[in-house]
Amino acid sequence: MILVLGATGTTGSALVETLLARHHTVTAVTRDPARVAPRKGLTVTTGIVPADAIYLVAPPGPEIPEHDRRNLRAALDAGIGRVVKLSAIGTDDDRLGGWHQPGEEAVRTSGLRWTILRPTTFASNSLAWVPGIKAGRPVANFWGDGKQGVIDPADIAEVAAEALTGDDHHGRTYTLTGPELITVPEQVAVLGEILGVEATANDTPPEGVGVFADGARFVRDGHNAIVTGEAEQVLGRRPAPFRAWAGRNRARF
Repeated sequence: MILVLGATGTTGSALVETLLARHHTVTAVTRDPARVAPRKGLTVTTGIVPADAIYLVAPPGPEIPEHDRRNLRAALDAGIGRVVKLSAIGTDDDRLGGWHQPGEEAVRTSGLRWTILRPTTFASNSLAWVPGIKAGRPVANFWGDGKQGVIDPADIAEVAAEALTGDDHHGRTYTLTGPELITVPEQVAVLGEILGVEATANDTPPEGVGVFADGARFVRDGHNAIVTGEAEQVLGRRPAPFRAWAGRNRARF
């Protein structure tokens, strides 16, 4: 049985579906069990219970280290033998705050079989642009012409499923990207083409300090222009480009 934290979140919900489709027994961990539809092979809980493996994911923010350590301790107490942690690209770069560093270290020294996933920007982040696109307003672009290897969250979930159930991923840290580099204006143009509307992006340099502003400058300066083959290595196929994700999720816009 596999325990999925954040089971109603972006990658967690996709992971639940992926595991069930592969006929694994899943327990979804969520603060709101009513949001998870009961199905064969799926149970729901609000806390850590005994399982074979756990998907460790935390809400974004400075509480990530304590969230990771607390849930990792609970997993050890429950006799869970394997952990897959969702981290983030650039975790080793101090310019991005390092929220995931303590959790990664706790995972590596836990004594469990472990895998760490460091995905780049999610394709689904573009859903934040829905109100502007519907209203015909330019999308605020804090990232300038910085290119990113935007990844489909469904591909992250499939990599997580492989790491949670396969035998070849212990001790590995995977940096996960899509197959291409793309800017925010290019993403917006793709969405406009798919939706049949005029969609533009307005360059809006980030102001002030903090993780968001620092991250935006990091991208604007070209530091996140990274494409790896690690998702393809695990999946045995090319990960989905942004256009494929956008086409599949057209109704959400």
